[in-house]
Amino acid sequence: MAKIGYARVSTHEQDLEIQQNRLGAEGCGLIRSEKVSGGSRENRAELATILEFLRPDDELIVTRLDRLGRDTRDVLNIVHECEQKGAFVTVLDPYVSTKGDMGQIVMTVLGMVAQMERRFIKERQREGIERAKTQGKYKGGQQRIDRGEVIRMRSDGLGPSAIARALGCSRMQIYRILQANA
Repeated sequence: MAKIGYARVSTHEQDLEIQQNRLGAEGCGLIRSEKVSGGSRENRAELATILEFLRPDDELIVTRLDRLGRDTRDVLNIVHECEQKGAFVTVLDPYVSTKGDMGQIVMTVLGMVAQMERRFIKERQREGIERAKTQGKYKGGQQRIDRGEVIRMRSDGLGPSAIARALGCSRMQIYRILQANA
């Protein structure tokens, strides 16, 4: 039986240390971490790795349920996948484990709460942006890529892949800039 910890934060600016320390204190011999949104399971390679290698009687431990996911269906699917492998999930705060009968019910309710919280966060963010726009304070997101540089590099004959590599961004971002300036 292995205790496997999973730590997640939504953005690169956030810190994983508190979660990792707590998981280590719980006896997790392996802790996988990632900085990616919990809104869906897309791009969550570390979680996928854990789920792929779970064995019977292994325990997947997270500090809070929203670290596992913010979508009820995703959370329940993750729990189901663990159970199919004979493993179980434990959430530390509030403490609940799928090892017992009541754990499944509590996990479902907590998953619904996490999803609701995500919707509230998005709604508050949208309201804040609208308020800032009406007050003339909203300037939009920061430009991360020099659009002029992208256009120059393209006119120099570089393709979208080469430009993306040079600027350290995705090809999709380059395609959007080129399309907007076509």
